[in-house]
Amino acid sequence: MLRCQDCEFYRQNPDGSSRLTCDPFSTIREPECLFKLQLVQLSTMTRSHQATLEMYQRFAPLQEKMFRHMEREIDETEAADQWKLGFDEEDEDQIG
Repeated sequence: MLRCQDCEFYRQNPDGSSRLTCDPFSTIREPECLFKLQLVQLSTMTRSHQATLEMYQRFAPLQEKMFRHMEREIDETEAADQWKLGFDEEDEDQIG
């Protein structure tokens, strides 16, 4: 089995992490290469998902403030429009 370090498509990043420049459709040397490439892609997807979750956690307090503000605005609007909804026939008899 060919080690990735011995392959011409292997690169090492300055931080020490591995980088595979293989193309799964043309430059795969062995079946294990495809498996390794899939693992690298899965790891990349996992890190991306974790970063997205961290961003959502940072936005959560701001979203809560926005929701509370919107609820307060809606409640104030409903209270201000209450006179439109509360006017019925009994009120007409008292006025006229």
